[in-house]
Amino acid sequence: MIWERWRRGLAVGAGLAAAAFALAVTFGAFAVQAGLHPALAIAMSALAFSGSAQFAFVTSLSGGGGIGAGLGAATLMNLRFVPMAAACAPALRGGRLRRGVEAQLVVDGSWAAAQRPDGTVERDVLVPATLVQWPVWVGGTAIGALGAPSLELTHRLGLDAVFPAFFAVLLVDVLRQRPALRPRIAAGAAVACASLWVVPVGVAMLLGALPALLRGRRGE
Repeated sequence: MIWERWRRGLAVGAGLAAAAFALAVTFGAFAVQAGLHPALAIAMSALAFSGSAQFAFVTSLSGGGGIGAGLGAATLMNLRFVPMAAACAPALRGGRLRRGVEAQLVVDGSWAAAQRPDGTVERDVLVPATLVQWPVWVGGTAIGALGAPSLELTHRLGLDAVFPAFFAVLLVDVLRQRPALRPRIAAGAAVACASLWVVPVGVAMLLGALPALLRGRRGE
């Protein structure tokens, strides 16, 4: 039966959802404080469903980078899903429409949990794991957006450190798994830090990606 096959995926999704709930609440609160209407924050979680891209957008917006810089930062964050979805393609089922819908279920935690030793992807883990996480992410965002705490309370609870801490975790994970990228990351950090003297935070985030993009165009 399908529930027997999906049991592991549901368990994985429940664990990931529990960890993501607090992050979703924080995103909703900070999105509203950055100037987004609560409905827009909730819609972003429902449609984008990408914590890193959503955080990048709001961080850029609150730093004065504007909508364009925020969308650019979010797009750069989500480019990683192109190879991830391609790796999952053989495991997806049905025609083009159904496979396109199933490809939307490729998110970081589910994708990692669904990996087999031979490099293939276990669909019956990927799909249920994401289906559990999505409503929790959207619901957590709604709670944070509709009941956003004041800036003073946010500071007291240390929630204002969630954004930089989130990106720090992503950075440490990349450094651990792909040490060859360290020179590019260091160059990007140097460019971003230098840019902060002359441009808003959101624009500096985009400029920090230039070293990696330039080296990528050279095939390095």
